[in-house]
Amino acid sequence: MAMVWGILAQALHIALILAAAPLLTGVLRWLKARMMGRRGASPLQPLRDLAKLLRKTPVLAENASAVSRVAPYVAVGAAVAAAALVPSFARGMAFSPLADLILVAGLLALGRVAMALAGMDVGTPFGGLGAAREMSFAVFAEPALVVAALTLAILAGTTNIDTIAGAFREGGLGLRVSLGLALVGMVAVAIAENARIPVDNPSTHLELTMVHEAMILEASGRHLALWEYAAMLRLALWLALLSAVFLPFGQAPAGAAPHLWVVGLLAWVAKMGALALALAAFESAIAKMRVFRVPEFLGAALLLGLLGAVYLFVSTGLS
Repeated sequence: MAMVWGILAQALHIALILAAAPLLTGVLRWLKARMMGRRGASPLQPLRDLAKLLRKTPVLAENASAVSRVAPYVAVGAAVAAAALVPSFARGMAFSPLADLILVAGLLALGRVAMALAGMDVGTPFGGLGAAREMSFAVFAEPALVVAALTLAILAGTTNIDTIAGAFREGGLGLRVSLGLALVGMVAVAIAENARIPVDNPSTHLELTMVHEAMILEASGRHLALWEYAAMLRLALWLALLSAVFLPFGQAPAGAAPHLWVVGLLAWVAKMGALALALAAFESAIAKMRVFRVPEFLGAALLLGLLGAVYLFVSTGLS
């Protein structure tokens, strides 16, 4: 029976994250607009934009290769696969044995590479500029995520997200300095991965500040909808990952009956809403930093992660 519940929970989780991603982006934009004194568009606006773009045929440059045609699907596929591995309202889902932090990092890297290749494919200056910036940021962001995963693995004994969430849910690990440093590092990586302020501004098209948008300037129609949807999925994935690891309360345990999923679902919606509110407040209160300061920002996240891991080695006697 537990296997049936696991498969059913996995199917519901995938449907939930696919539907929640555009809505989360819409809620975030609405919150930011309200905090800045504007009325703001409806939270459903991203869904309407995606529906409109999906009905349009993409227009490609004459020299575009198969990379421009395939890359949007690769990016969305990688984002969907990664999002399917991060638990939301319940643990013990069918894919939970595969829910490894390193695997999730690899899938995110696959989507990043697909976007960079698409940006460089037609040889435009903006595409190359955005791809170069994205890869230079990844040099710091990916090690910072791996170091944070190392800290969590030392504490929980594994890099499996489901098991880490369960270990933190039990409360046996308690509050630790290393855990706080890992949280800071992962939040910094999440901001960079999702092209949020202060690393990037997804609503700008200024040459001096563009990173993510520069790589998809040539995209249109269905391809642009896929790129936008992949970005929405990554944002939902990161907020779900942070809530699963650092706010694991309310999750239904593995093998739980469906009536406990309702509690887990309500808790997940509340946590995602709180994280979206915190992100909107943060972005409304801070200015975008210069592009050349971003490596310093991510380098600080990497150093904090390393400090947390070293402190954990020393404090637990593993050294």
